[in-house]
Amino acid sequence: MTNFILPARLPFNYLSVVNSHGWRQLAPFGFDENTSTLSYTFRASNGRVMQINMNDARTGVAVDVKGRLSKLEVNEIREAITWMFALDADYSSFYEVARREQKLRKAIKFAYGRVLRSPTLFEDVVKTLFTTNTLWGATKNMTKKLIASFGDPLPGSDLKAFPTPESIAASSPEVLKETVRVGYRAPALHELAVRVASGELDLESLKQSTLPSLELRKELLKINGIGPYAAANLLLILGRSDYIPIDSWALKLVSYEWYEGGPVTAKEVERAFEKWGMYKGFAFWFWDWKYTGG
Repeated sequence: MTNFILPARLPFNYLSVVNSHGWRQLAPFGFDENTSTLSYTFRASNGRVMQINMNDARTGVAVDVKGRLSKLEVNEIREAITWMFALDADYSSFYEVARREQKLRKAIKFAYGRVLRSPTLFEDVVKTLFTTNTLWGATKNMTKKLIASFGDPLPGSDLKAFPTPESIAASSPEVLKETVRVGYRAPALHELAVRVASGELDLESLKQSTLPSLELRKELLKINGIGPYAAANLLLILGRSDYIPIDSWALKLVSYEWYEGGPVTAKEVERAFEKWGMYKGFAFWFWDWKYTGG
């Protein structure tokens, strides 16, 4: 067993990150409600697949991996988890703004701001594509089938890692549509994989991009299948808060918050949070909403 602790820039709340959105419900993530252990089936650059177990270390993340790891593998896991939990991110300026709003007090209390990420932006783009124009159950099924069809297996287990761009690129839109049941997304998914695998699109470089959010958004919108909602969602994952991911759920939240359940448009959503400026995405994401579902 290899274990270590990765420290976070404080304030930090492990469960706030894990529960920041639905990613923990999507394979190859797993979550044990009893122990609050977040697991992830990780594929190292050398092709080795291993199960990473993560838990709360109060001021960071405790990491456990079965077996002996090479120095390279340990470094890759450290780098991946630091990114997944945004351990080095600073949200103090957002908290200063949040103090002015009662509906954002929980953001300070529970150190909101960090949004759980996948180790690669490629995985996050694929999963975001799977959230468009569908129900959450379908998103989970598409992700599960993609991994089952193209992921590398964890030895001695029925678990698999998230597929590499190369493995998806070697397929075809027709096969993806038939086996993964991604519907109209098949051509976009295949094109994305081909562009990343060939080196034409360096998605991972966008993780550390210094581009203004407007320009970064333009780069994301160049990806086939990524529209305004998906781009805003990905910007939040990247730690950018300038845009709101407006979908049917966002419309419902704003409708019950300020319009007594009446119909609203994207303009009303934007207007409700425009005063938050560069933090409007975070203000929307971490708002203490009246409507909680049903």
